[in-house]
Amino acid sequence: MSMHQFPQIFSIFAFATCGGFQGETTLLVSCKGVVNKTVTAAFAYPFRLNTVVFSAPDPKRCGGTWTDVYLVGNFSSSVQFFVTLAVLVFLYCIAALVVYIGYKHVYQQNSKFPLTDLAITVVIAFLWLVSTFAWAKALADIKMSTGASIIPGIESCKAPGTTCRFASVTSMGTLNVSVVSMPSTIWVPKMVCFSGLP
Repeated sequence: MSMHQFPQIFSIFAFATCGGFQGETTLLVSCKGVVNKTVTAAFAYPFRLNTVVFSAPDPKRCGGTWTDVYLVGNFSSSVQFFVTLAVLVFLYCIAALVVYIGYKHVYQQNSKFPLTDLAITVVIAFLWLVSTFAWAKALADIKMSTGASIIPGIESCKAPGTTCRFASVTSMGTLNVSVVSMPSTIWVPKMVCFSGLP
Protein backbone atom coordinates (compact mmCIF):
# COMPACT_ATOMS: atom_id res chain seq x y z
CA MET A 1 0.00 0.00 0.00
CA SER A 2 1.36 3.42 -0.95
CA MET A 3 1.84 6.03 1.78
CA HIS A 4 -0.23 8.39 -0.38
CA GLN A 5 -3.25 6.19 0.21
CA PHE A 6 -3.36 6.65 3.98
CA PRO A 7 -5.14 10.04 3.96
CA GLN A 8 -7.68 8.62 1.52
CA ILE A 9 -8.35 5.61 3.73
CA PHE A 10 -8.63 7.63 6.93
CA SER A 11 -10.85 10.27 5.33
CA ILE A 12 -13.23 7.46 4.33
CA PHE A 13 -13.03 6.20 7.90
CA ALA A 14 -13.83 9.68 9.25
CA PHE A 15 -17.08 10.21 7.36
CA ALA A 16 -18.07 6.53 7.66
CA THR A 17 -17.80 6.43 11.45
CA CYS A 18 -19.56 9.78 11.92
CA GLY A 19 -22.01 9.72 9.04
CA GLY A 20 -23.15 6.17 9.75
CA PHE A 21 -23.45 6.44 13.52
CA GLN A 22 -26.76 5.67 15.22
CA GLY A 23 -27.25 5.69 18.97
CA GLU A 24 -29.89 5.45 21.64
CA THR A 25 -30.32 6.72 25.19
CA THR A 26 -32.50 4.61 27.50
CA LEU A 27 -34.21 5.50 30.76
CA LEU A 28 -36.28 3.40 33.17
CA VAL A 29 -39.42 5.24 34.27
CA SER A 30 -41.84 4.37 37.06
CA CYS A 31 -45.04 6.39 37.44
CA LYS A 32 -48.79 5.96 37.82
CA GLY A 33 -49.59 2.47 36.53
CA VAL A 34 -46.09 1.91 35.18
CA VAL A 35 -43.08 0.21 36.78
CA ASN A 36 -39.59 0.40 35.25
CA LYS A 37 -40.87 1.11 31.78
CA THR A 38 -38.12 1.59 29.18
CA VAL A 39 -38.23 4.90 27.32
CA THR A 40 -35.77 5.61 24.54
CA ALA A 41 -34.45 8.49 22.47
CA ALA A 42 -32.74 7.50 19.21
CA PHE A 43 -30.17 9.89 17.79
CA ALA A 44 -27.85 9.84 14.78
CA TYR A 45 -25.73 11.98 12.48
CA PRO A 46 -25.86 15.00 12.21
CA PHE A 47 -26.64 15.03 15.96
CA ARG A 48 -29.46 17.56 16.10
CA LEU A 49 -30.34 16.31 19.57
CA ASN A 50 -32.84 19.09 20.23
CA THR A 51 -35.17 17.40 17.73
CA VAL A 52 -34.95 13.97 19.41
CA VAL A 53 -37.80 13.10 21.78
CA PHE A 54 -38.08 10.26 24.29
CA SER A 55 -40.86 7.75 23.78
CA ALA A 56 -43.73 7.96 26.30
CA PRO A 57 -43.77 5.41 29.15
CA ASP A 58 -47.35 4.38 28.38
CA PRO A 59 -50.31 5.46 26.22
CA LYS A 60 -51.78 7.41 29.16
CA ARG A 61 -48.47 9.28 29.56
CA CYS A 62 -48.23 8.55 33.28
CA GLY A 63 -51.72 9.82 33.96
CA GLY A 64 -51.05 12.99 32.02
CA THR A 65 -47.91 13.99 33.93
CA TRP A 66 -45.46 12.96 31.21
CA THR A 67 -44.80 15.68 28.65
CA ASP A 68 -42.56 15.40 25.59
CA VAL A 69 -38.93 15.19 26.70
CA TYR A 70 -36.27 16.28 24.23
CA LEU A 71 -32.53 15.85 24.34
CA VAL A 72 -30.51 19.08 24.47
CA GLY A 73 -28.14 20.54 21.90
CA ASN A 74 -27.56 20.88 18.17
CA PHE A 75 -24.08 19.71 17.17
CA SER A 76 -24.66 19.44 13.43
CA SER A 77 -22.35 22.28 12.40
CA SER A 78 -19.24 20.77 14.01
CA VAL A 79 -19.75 17.23 12.76
CA GLN A 80 -20.82 18.34 9.27
CA PHE A 81 -17.69 20.50 9.00
CA PHE A 82 -15.61 17.48 10.02
CA VAL A 83 -17.32 15.09 7.62
CA THR A 84 -17.40 17.57 4.72
CA LEU A 85 -13.67 18.16 5.09
CA ALA A 86 -13.10 14.40 5.13
CA VAL A 87 -14.98 14.08 1.82
CA LEU A 88 -12.96 16.92 0.28
CA VAL A 89 -9.71 15.32 1.49
CA PHE A 90 -10.79 12.05 -0.07
CA LEU A 91 -11.41 13.74 -3.42
CA TYR A 92 -8.13 15.65 -3.23
CA CYS A 93 -6.22 12.44 -2.46
CA ILE A 94 -7.73 10.78 -5.52
CA ALA A 95 -6.62 13.71 -7.69
CA ALA A 96 -3.15 13.68 -6.08
CA LEU A 97 -2.77 9.95 -6.67
CA VAL A 98 -3.64 10.41 -10.34
CA VAL A 99 -0.92 13.05 -10.63
CA TYR A 100 1.64 11.06 -8.63
CA ILE A 101 1.08 7.89 -10.63
CA GLY A 102 0.05 9.03 -14.09
CA TYR A 103 1.96 12.30 -14.41
CA LYS A 104 4.98 11.73 -12.21
CA HIS A 105 7.38 13.11 -14.82
CA VAL A 106 5.39 16.36 -15.09
CA TYR A 107 5.20 16.61 -11.30
CA GLN A 108 8.97 16.21 -10.95
CA GLN A 109 9.93 18.54 -13.79
CA ASN A 110 7.70 21.46 -12.80
CA SER A 111 8.62 22.95 -9.42
CA LYS A 112 5.21 24.68 -9.13
CA PHE A 113 3.37 21.39 -8.71
CA PRO A 114 5.20 20.28 -5.53
CA LEU A 115 4.94 23.78 -4.02
CA THR A 116 1.24 23.97 -4.82
CA ASP A 117 0.75 20.51 -3.39
CA LEU A 118 2.60 21.51 -0.22
CA ALA A 119 0.52 24.69 0.15
CA ILE A 120 -2.73 22.77 -0.25
CA THR A 121 -1.49 20.19 2.26
CA VAL A 122 -0.69 22.88 4.83
CA VAL A 123 -4.17 24.42 4.41
CA ILE A 124 -5.87 21.02 4.66
CA ALA A 125 -3.81 20.08 7.73
CA PHE A 126 -4.83 23.33 9.45
CA LEU A 127 -8.52 22.92 8.59
CA TRP A 128 -8.40 19.29 9.64
CA LEU A 129 -6.92 20.28 12.99
CA VAL A 130 -9.59 22.94 13.51
CA SER A 131 -12.40 20.59 12.50
CA THR A 132 -11.04 17.85 14.77
CA PHE A 133 -10.95 20.16 17.79
CA ALA A 134 -14.48 21.37 17.02
CA TRP A 135 -15.75 17.82 16.62
CA ALA A 136 -13.95 16.65 19.78
CA LYS A 137 -15.68 19.41 21.79
CA ALA A 138 -19.04 18.57 20.20
CA LEU A 139 -18.55 14.87 20.96
CA ALA A 140 -17.87 15.61 24.62
CA ASP A 141 -21.08 17.67 24.71
CA ILE A 142 -23.02 14.89 22.97
CA LYS A 143 -21.90 12.45 25.66
CA MET A 144 -23.10 14.86 28.34
CA SER A 145 -26.42 15.40 26.55
CA THR A 146 -27.13 11.69 26.21
CA GLY A 147 -25.68 10.42 29.50
CA ALA A 148 -26.94 10.07 33.06
CA SER A 149 -26.60 13.81 33.73
CA ILE A 150 -29.76 14.51 31.69
CA ILE A 151 -32.14 13.15 34.35
CA PRO A 152 -32.09 16.20 36.70
CA GLY A 153 -33.18 18.37 33.78
CA ILE A 154 -36.25 16.29 32.88
CA GLU A 155 -39.30 18.01 34.33
CA SER A 156 -41.55 14.98 33.85
CA CYS A 157 -39.30 12.99 36.17
CA LYS A 158 -39.99 15.53 38.95
CA ALA A 159 -43.75 14.87 38.98
CA PRO A 160 -45.13 13.35 42.21
CA GLY A 161 -44.94 9.56 42.12
CA THR A 162 -42.59 9.52 39.14
CA THR A 163 -39.01 8.23 39.27
CA CYS A 164 -36.50 8.02 36.43
CA ARG A 165 -33.28 6.03 36.33
CA PHE A 166 -30.64 6.13 33.65
CA ALA A 167 -30.30 2.74 31.95
CA SER A 168 -27.83 2.98 29.08
CA VAL A 169 -26.49 4.85 26.09
CA THR A 170 -24.95 3.44 22.93
CA SER A 171 -21.16 3.21 23.02
CA MET A 172 -19.46 6.01 21.12
CA GLY A 173 -16.14 4.23 20.71
CA THR A 174 -16.08 4.62 16.93
CA LEU A 175 -16.66 8.36 17.30
CA ASN A 176 -13.77 8.54 19.78
CA VAL A 177 -11.49 6.82 17.29
CA SER A 178 -12.53 9.23 14.52
CA VAL A 179 -11.32 12.11 16.70
CA VAL A 180 -7.94 10.74 17.78
CA SER A 181 -6.82 9.14 14.52
CA MET A 182 -7.45 11.89 11.99
CA PRO A 183 -5.00 14.80 12.36
CA SER A 184 -1.78 12.94 11.48
CA THR A 185 -3.21 11.21 8.42
CA ILE A 186 -2.68 14.19 6.12
CA TRP A 187 0.70 15.49 7.16
CA VAL A 188 2.79 12.33 7.69
CA PRO A 189 2.24 10.78 4.23
CA LYS A 190 2.90 14.15 2.59
CA MET A 191 6.19 14.53 4.48
CA VAL A 192 7.17 11.10 3.21
CA CYS A 193 6.27 12.22 -0.29
CA PHE A 194 8.30 15.43 -0.12
CA SER A 195 11.28 13.67 1.50
CA GLY A 196 11.58 11.55 -1.62
CA LEU A 197 10.98 8.27 0.19
CA PRO A 198 9.05 5.52 -1.64
